[in-house]
Amino acid sequence: MSWDIFVQDIPTEAQSVADIPDDFSPQPIGSPSQVLAAVRSAAPFADFSDPTWVRIDAPGVSIEVSIAAEESLNSFAFHIYGGDCSAGVVADILQRLRLRAFDPASGSGIFDSSQAVESLHRWQQYRTHVLNTRNA
Repeated sequence: MSWDIFVQDIPTEAQSVADIPDDFSPQPIGSPSQVLAAVRSAAPFADFSDPTWVRIDAPGVSIEVSIAAEESLNSFAFHIYGGDCSAGVVADILQRLRLRAFDPASGSGIFDSSQAVESLHRWQQYRTHVLNTRNA
């Protein structure tokens, strides 16, 4: 199970998912090469052997970045498996790209770097609950 962060065009004025107008039409967010460059800049140690599934593993970080092999991207996703530092890596990459993302574990539904570690902890608690329920 992973804490999934979904990157796409989100209105800059939206502070929560509820603030996004029903008729909002997201625009393309860039190219795979732009995303890969931002990941490479933030995490040069990442495994780029498959540019559609980049793996970032380091002490306190375990992330996979899912990037479609398309000319223009409408979205991409981070799949975080743990480590508090993972939230900071995601925030760094988003800042480099000047993009925002959806965080289903946050109160607002939108990734907020200042609250990301707490959001990760909520997801970890949920994961632990689900795993314990399955093993009961």
